[in-house]
Formats: sequence, structure tokens, C-alpha cells
Amino acid sequence: MITFVNTDIELRKKPIFRNLNLTIQPGELVYIAGRSGSGKTTLLKSLYMEVKPSKGEIVVNGVSSRSIKKRQIALLRRKLGIIFQDFKLLEDRNVYDNLAFVLKVTGTKNALIKDKVMNALREVGLEHAAKEMPLNLSGGEQQRVAIARALVGEPVAILADEPTGNLDPDTSIEILEYLKKINAKGISVIIGTHDYELVRHYPSRTLMISELNLVECTIESAPTGWRPVPAIAAQTQQQPAEMP
Repeated sequence: MITFVNTDIELRKKPIFRNLNLTIQPGELVYIAGRSGSGKTTLLKSLYMEVKPSKGEIVVNGVSSRSIKKRQIALLRRKLGIIFQDFKLLEDRNVYDNLAFVLKVTGTKNALIKDKVMNALREVGLEHAAKEMPLNLSGGEQQRVAIARALVGEPVAILADEPTGNLDPDTSIEILEYLKKINAKGISVIIGTHDYELVRHYPSRTLMISELNLVECTIESAPTGWRPVPAIAAQTQQQPAEMP
């Protein structure tokens, strides 16, 4: 569903990734892990074609960065649900209208909008908050509204950029549980995060940003904090010693 082929990505002429080769299958839950400023946001932006590769190719849901036309970018983004760290809800309208706005922009028939909005809110346990204004909700509730907004258009993938970055640990776990439930429905979920504890709590395929590339790894605890362990090394450590 998502493929990077010999891809270089730059931001304001600064190299972010070099010769990146990666495939994410439909229905996968994948963490993109790395410290703040390492390129997680840029990578996610490249998936909805806000950032184009300087070399190579990115293919998302059958659409290639090499051949996509400007008018096709909006169509691609309709297939992707995007979640931001700072929610980006429209503060001048209520929760229901935040979700309905997405559907109206994409040309959904009025007769279908109410059911779609309420179904999405039900997925995150907030159908009772449809008439609330975003600023009357807690941070965790606002992020759940953002998840519902990403879900309302029935996307093939959810892209979550530091979705728990502004939340306390317990609320972060709650948000991740909702994302895992969405993933269980067959929707791909790609989460950019620097929260290694979160990754360790709900392990899944993890790609660590390292030296302008992505390395598959596991996240383990250590006396000095969390540390990435390359996947090959982790597998080797788990193998029993051979008998002489």
C-alpha cells in the first residue's frame, strides 16, 4: 500500500532521508520512532504529498509521486486520515460540525452525513459530545475528536503525527487503544512518535530514524532510559546457544 523506492527527501535543501527503501503493507500498524526534529513529520508529509522526494519514488494507495498531478493530491488525501499533535480542530464550530465539514468538502451527500458523523464519534466513545465546542473538552477528548475526524471519511490509512505528544501517560495509552481498534478493522495506522514507553507498551512493527534512513528495531528498557535494539540483533539475542 505504501512504498518508498530509492527515495531521497530534503527539507529546505537539508537532507532528511537518503536512499530510503520501505514497504508498508495494507492493514499494518507501524511506528516511526525518533527524537524530536529527526524527520518523522517530514516522512508523514511525504505520504500525503506535501513534501515531494528529490530522488526516487513514493507510492501511496497506487498513486506515484512521480506522476501525480496537482488536482489528484486532494483525491489522495481523501483516502488518508491525518491526526496532529495539536488536534487542529475548528474552534468556532462544535464537534459534530468539525466532522461534517470534512464530509461536505469531499462532496458527501447531506443524507449520509449525520450517520457517518455519529458512527465516527461512536468509534471513539464521544457520540454524547456531538454538540460540545472543542475548547470545552479535555485534551484527550479533543484528540479523540481528531481521530473521529480522520476516520469519518473512511480512509485506507491513518497517519498520526505525535498523537500523544500533548497528553499525560494514561490518556496516551487510551488514545493508542483507539488507534489499535481502528487498525483491527483493517485500516493501516502509521504513528510518528518519540515516546518509546508507548511503543514498548503496545509493541508493533517499529522503524527507527537513524542516519538519514529507517531501521527496523525493538524498544527495550535500560538503566539509563529507553534504547532501540536493531531487529536482527534482537532476533539473535533470542536464539538459544548451539550445543557443542
